[in-house]
Amino acid sequence: MEERMKREELVAPLQHLPPVDFCCAYGSALLPNSQKKATTMVDYILGVSDPLQWHSQNLEKNRHHYASWMAHLGPKAVTQIADRVGVGVHFNPFVVWSEERMIKYGVIRMHDLVQDILNWERLYVGGRLQKPVCFLVDSSDIENLNSLNLRAALSAALLLLPPNFTEEDLYAKVCSLSYMGDLRMFFAEDKNKVRNIVKGHFDLFRVMYRPFMDEYSMKGLLRLSSSGDCQAVISQDSGLSSTLSLISCLPEMLRSKMGMDPGTQLKSRECGKVLNQVVVNERGDAAKCLEKVLRRIVMKSSARQAVSGFLAVGGVNAVRYLANKMGKAWKSWT
Repeated sequence: MEERMKREELVAPLQHLPPVDFCCAYGSALLPNSQKKATTMVDYILGVSDPLQWHSQNLEKNRHHYASWMAHLGPKAVTQIADRVGVGVHFNPFVVWSEERMIKYGVIRMHDLVQDILNWERLYVGGRLQKPVCFLVDSSDIENLNSLNLRAALSAALLLLPPNFTEEDLYAKVCSLSYMGDLRMFFAEDKNKVRNIVKGHFDLFRVMYRPFMDEYSMKGLLRLSSSGDCQAVISQDSGLSSTLSLISCLPEMLRSKMGMDPGTQLKSRECGKVLNQVVVNERGDAAKCLEKVLRRIVMKSSARQAVSGFLAVGGVNAVRYLANKMGKAWKSWT
């Protein structure tokens, strides 16, 4: 594609689907890259209040979007496989939209979407929203709520970075959070995926994260200086006080899991409510604990979603999708 897709083009497929409460588009098809094929899939996340009802309506309108056996089993099976096997998202890939374009859309319950943004319990859709997306429908003001997700992602990335790094390094670390432990990264993803995402969306990453970087700079957690290529060179305070400040910006559920990790301790609030908190002696301890917990979350989510996706889309489409992924991975390694 020679230029970014226009908003009107992105919204068009929604007119043929049941109404949604939230929708964002993402993926490589949105990048300005003349070498991209016109048939590159455009990816969507759709948030709906009641997936069972939504899939019932969509099966009536677009039965051909689903694998034949899933369409035969009906909306209850679609929803149950997404919830009980996967991480609450059902994907319909390889949906032909026009002669030149295909789409893939994932449907998630709005409650689950909000919880993943705030808590990182699965870090699946929440992880996707840590990267640039195009918001198309947002009746629940998810874009504003996502600012908490972005602040937490920046804090986690800083904890995992050394004292000195570049702006691109920072965005790459943010981007990598939801890929830590992802089983696809071992054999079915481009090894340059993270860097390619950052380079293709660098200006958008800056728009998303620079306000928080400036805030942290005002607090003395960061020091920003310009480099010759117009990106910031960053140094950070790696002391215990700064470390604890960054940890406090992580989702409470994540802090709880870090607190229960071997080698950490529990603290109690004055009101008597037990809160798992990370007790660290140095920055490195916190970073190791955080990385271990993130890998555990992402590995579990990616495994569940892989099985759910295989069941949902059927063997032929699953093999087709995996072949496309492995083809990109092979090219990146050769």
